[in-house]
This record gives sequence, C-alpha cells and structure tokens, in this order.
Amino acid sequence: MKFDTLAVLLVLAFNAKASLINLGTAAPFAVLGEAGVTNTGPSMIFGSVAGSSGTPAVTGFPPGQVISPGVLFVAGVGNAGPGTPFGDTTAAYNTAIGLSALNEGTASLGAGGILSLGPGIYKFTSTTVLLNGLLQLDAMGSNSAEWVFQIPFALTTASASIVQVVNTGSAGPFDGSITWAVGSNAMLGTTTTFLGSIISNSAGDQLQNGATIGCGRVISLTASVTLDSNVIQTGCQATSSGSVPEPCTFAFLSVGMMVVWLKRRR
Repeated sequence: MKFDTLAVLLVLAFNAKASLINLGTAAPFAVLGEAGVTNTGPSMIFGSVAGSSGTPAVTGFPPGQVISPGVLFVAGVGNAGPGTPFGDTTAAYNTAIGLSALNEGTASLGAGGILSLGPGIYKFTSTTVLLNGLLQLDAMGSNSAEWVFQIPFALTTASASIVQVVNTGSAGPFDGSITWAVGSNAMLGTTTTFLGSIISNSAGDQLQNGATIGCGRVISLTASVTLDSNVIQTGCQATSSGSVPEPCTFAFLSVGMMVVWLKRRR
C-alpha cells in the first residue's frame, strides 16, 4: 500500500481541525440495524442497541446484555432525517465517502502479514476488501488521530484478524476516530479483533462468533445486524505502551462474558 508525503500532510491537517466524521445522535449506539438486530449467545454491548421505528425487532437479549448506560430500544429509533440516529448516520456516511482520499485500488488489508497505515483517508475499488492478518494504525504520537476507509462494496475479515492503533500520544482516553464507510455489507470473521465504526449502506452486517469491536460500532443503514457472542465497545483507552486497545482488554471481557453465560445456564 502507498504511504507517502500526502499522508503526512493529511496527519497535520487532522490535528488542526475538528473531527472529520460526526455521528450526531447515533454516537451513543453500539449497534443499529435499520431492519432490526438479531443476537445469539452471551454478547456484551457497551452502548445502546436498536432497530428502526419501522422494523424495530431486536432479538436475543438476553442472553445478550446491553451494559448500562447503554439502552436497548425495543420500539426502535428514528430512521430518517436530521436529529435521528439513522438520519445522522446517513449524513456521516455521505461525508465519509465524499472526502478526498488516497486511492489504494484493489489492495487488501494485512494480506496475511502486518500492514501499518498513518492517519488519513483511504479509498479502495475491489468488490471485497479483505482484512487478513494485522492492520496497525499508527497514530504518530496523537490521541486524536483519524482514519477513514472508503469501501464501495463489501468488507470481510479473515478469522483472528486484528486492527490495532499504535504510537498514541499518552495513556488515557483515545478521542480519535476510525470510520469504515462500506457501500454494501460487512462480515467480521470469528475471533476478529476490530476497531472503528462500520457504517454499511445497502446490506446487512454480520459479526461471527467471538468477533469484537472497540472504539466503534456496527450500523446498517438499510438492513439488519446479526451478532454471535460478540463484545462491542463505543469508547476506548490508550495505554502507557501507546496502543489501543490494551492487548488483554477483549480477552478479559470475553472471560467475563462466558462467566455470565455459565451462571445463566446454572
């Protein structure tokens, strides 16, 4: 993949301006599915969960849990217009795909090895963008670095793939953003450790067994979201080692998830 002088200039520009992508009223939500949300297993969602007011069905909670202050909206939320979660997310998606970007063509992410990308806007053209391996997002010493990935069709991750932010400025809240604007659908493979907000435009999203999302959320603007024993967190922290998330964070959460599940079984 290309990473050149233009990317460095983008970093400087990002550090001097407000956040590129504003989710508005959708920001508190970890999961939004316009055609509803289906969960299997002991998922733990750190953020609100909802379908739309037109198709509000949310199933599988319990055994899934929405952790306070997150709210499970059984009647759905507004799906059109400014000031509604789906309307504001649609505006965010349109902003994301309209930004000037580095054209990465048909390249894959990770490609079975390690790939490092600085803050910037990256555009892909392949039918399916595949994350296979470790994608490191280099924050270049900032806790407010931003990345936008413009994916015109589908996003898929291979099992056990990882997205990680490295080289943050300091330990504490990471207030940057990672946005995945996906034209079709997203599917996270089993035990994928993912970072950022997925906004898919024309099809449903699926998180396979054990996949996790940190620093973000999963949103389908026109279809449903399917979960299977997942952990999703809207917020995130930079560690003293300069990484996000802390390597053990999702492991601890997954253990906690299994303990809750076993207690319910008994």
